[in-house]
Amino acid sequence: MRRVVAYDCDVLVIGGGIVGLSTAHAITRAAPGTRVTVLEKEAGPALHQTGRNSGVIHSGVYYRPGSLKARYAVTGAAEMVKFCAEHDIPHEVTGKLIVATGRAELPRLHGLVQRGRENGIPVRELGPTQIAEAEPAVRGIAAIHVGTTGICDYPAVARRLAEDSGAEIRYGAEAVRIDRRPDRGVAVLTATGEVLRGRVLVNCAGLHCDRIARLSGDDPDVRIVPFRGEYYELARPELVRGLVYPVPDPAFPFLGVHLTRGIDGGVHVGPNAVPALAREGYDWRTLHPGELAGTLSWPGSWRIAGRHWRYGGGELHRSLSKKAFTRAVRRLLPSVTADDLIPTAAGVRAQAVLRDGTLVDDFLLREGPRTVHVLNAPSPAATASLPIGREVAGRALRMLTATDD
Repeated sequence: MRRVVAYDCDVLVIGGGIVGLSTAHAITRAAPGTRVTVLEKEAGPALHQTGRNSGVIHSGVYYRPGSLKARYAVTGAAEMVKFCAEHDIPHEVTGKLIVATGRAELPRLHGLVQRGRENGIPVRELGPTQIAEAEPAVRGIAAIHVGTTGICDYPAVARRLAEDSGAEIRYGAEAVRIDRRPDRGVAVLTATGEVLRGRVLVNCAGLHCDRIARLSGDDPDVRIVPFRGEYYELARPELVRGLVYPVPDPAFPFLGVHLTRGIDGGVHVGPNAVPALAREGYDWRTLHPGELAGTLSWPGSWRIAGRHWRYGGGELHRSLSKKAFTRAVRRLLPSVTADDLIPTAAGVRAQAVLRDGTLVDDFLLREGPRTVHVLNAPSPAATASLPIGREVAGRALRMLTATDD
């Protein structure tokens, strides 16, 4: 005789950031009547990665053609602009400049032109005169203009997704234990002592996604290594009209310091990228010994350090020395001074790292019995959140159908 289980919902989503909320929204749109509950440990939505990024709607120009990042960024950028327009959320399609400041960067800049065209992105090449016309305070020997880049208010997007999702969203509900059984679904115990049962679990826990995967009984063989991105606000925002980026070096894992005019008219400068001492370590004072021990015990962490020690040393120096950070900014914006840079809120990137020290570059989705895990959702995750949400929702719904057979 088959035991009847009383489920609180069909799909339990852990994580109320923009990807988790987009997933809940997509499930109820694709399968009306599906009961979805979102568990978010904070008091409101999108308080970590979503709420602490630069607000850029990324074009997809950097990403390998055919990768999930490239596909989702290109479609996601257009969808995000449309979503913001339909829901009266502040946004603007600004375009951006990627600027070469030295001749050694020119081959990489030309490579971005080709990559952008392969991804179907409008890219225009500029010389020094055209750079000065677009951004009078910026100096470079060549640049490209990427027309589909923009900015928006991602926390407002997340709030709207929450309102329109049709899901039950429980704030202050931290998952501390997960019991998964093939014939009885998934039960989640929260920090308040409440137990919720669902047929399928979706893990969109961001900075804690690997921990949630292990709690559910799945070992994804990746670990989240947190990197803090530190920003400054430009005291003279009139120096920058829009978005200005350096040419990235593929030998290093991050883009480098850039200039971003936000929807509030202010200009963010940064970020650098330094190891965080906690999953939510937004400054050097925040240390969680257990989380730091988890990072240090993962073999991939040491292999990253061995591979990128010179780059990492430079990032640490810029974190500890405002003078060094200012020098990095002056490559693009020569007139900036240390007094122009005002410290502002930092963010932490949930970077998935393989055992061999490889930084997972693309979105990483994995499935287990009755579970779907989003294990790497790096930039441009916010930009691409609508198509990512549909992809994760589709997997959850197929799994839900399979449990009914």
